Amino acid sequence: MKEALIVEAVRTPVGRKKGSLSGVRSEDMAGMVLKELMIRTGLKPDLVEDVIMGCVSQVGEQGFCIGRQAALIADYPFHVPGISIDRQCGSSQQAVHFAAQAILAGDMDVVVAAGVENMSRTPLGSNVKGTELSSELTSRYEIIHQGLSAERIAQKWKISRQEMDEFSLESHLKALRAQKEGRFEREIMPIPVQLPDGSQIDVSKDEGPRPDTNLEKLSNLKSPFLENGQVTAGNASQISDGAAAILIMSGDKAAELGLKPRFRIIARSVVGSDPTLMLTGPIPATAKVLAKAGLKLEDIDVFEVNEAFAAIPLAWLRETGADREKLNPCGGAIALGHPLGASGARLMTTMMHELERSGGRYGLQTMCEGHGMANATIIERLN
Repeated sequence: MKEALIVEAVRTPVGRKKGSLSGVRSEDMAGMVLKELMIRTGLKPDLVEDVIMGCVSQVGEQGFCIGRQAALIADYPFHVPGISIDRQCGSSQQAVHFAAQAILAGDMDVVVAAGVENMSRTPLGSNVKGTELSSELTSRYEIIHQGLSAERIAQKWKISRQEMDEFSLESHLKALRAQKEGRFEREIMPIPVQLPDGSQIDVSKDEGPRPDTNLEKLSNLKSPFLENGQVTAGNASQISDGAAAILIMSGDKAAELGLKPRFRIIARSVVGSDPTLMLTGPIPATAKVLAKAGLKLEDIDVFEVNEAFAAIPLAWLRETGADREKLNPCGGAIALGHPLGASGARLMTTMMHELERSGGRYGLQTMCEGHGMANATIIERLN
């Protein structure tokens, strides 16, 4: 039986908005992680049969098929194709799914799944600027801002402002601890950045975690979405820059090349959810992927649930009853940042390294997505 195995994964540090990575073009940054995959494995890029690149705002530097451009920039031979896909925040997690499906179908043996977003250079919404939603859509569904969706989720699940701020602080503390313990060092490739004075530095650390964050500061932030609202910049994900890439291979090809795969992709799910609440998809996606894998919630050692807003993982915890101690052990997007198209591959990369560090066997990743969707993936660590 065909298997889809993960051989290697790497990511850039996640840069803050207008931070150290804001001067790096998106396609160049994406090319860097593609090239690093080949360096770390010692493989020739001509073995790659496709590059599937998640990217949300496909305009400007991120337009014109950034997946293809990045492969060429990474010095992959021109016979290696590339494609860009948009499943909103889950774009590069969907890239992992498409790569695994190509391998399981027998169409390919070596595929790179990746993602990129430099939100400093291509702001959120750039690709829809000047347009309005079709009345054919808005007459059928109430389409609201994601921040308002998060407000409604907090109300529906009776999640208080204090709970969300406490979750946010917890995310920062976990990320800071992970940085201090060096947990991210293996997964991050340093990115060379040119300074205004002409000198160059290597950026190798996520810029999002804030050592000075505390509950008092978080509680004083105002909501931009509702008067007296609960959702604030402090309990929502950060606007960020970054890229990540994952090398996925069939078991037969890995054996032929003498490689030792690190993980097996054992189940995948994707669901649609209420497009007004929009962000609740991880709840049914989790149930669906567990059923596909024949596993129970208790079998999972690490959960990565994207922290688009604190209300999302908190509602997910309420509905699933999962062990909170297993959730986002190295912090999440509230602390580390959320470079949209890159986040799925970033979460997967971090989850892999945390499972290896802790000795866990199974990891489950899930992400809410715009217009009401969610992906979920279960991977198994290989001894």
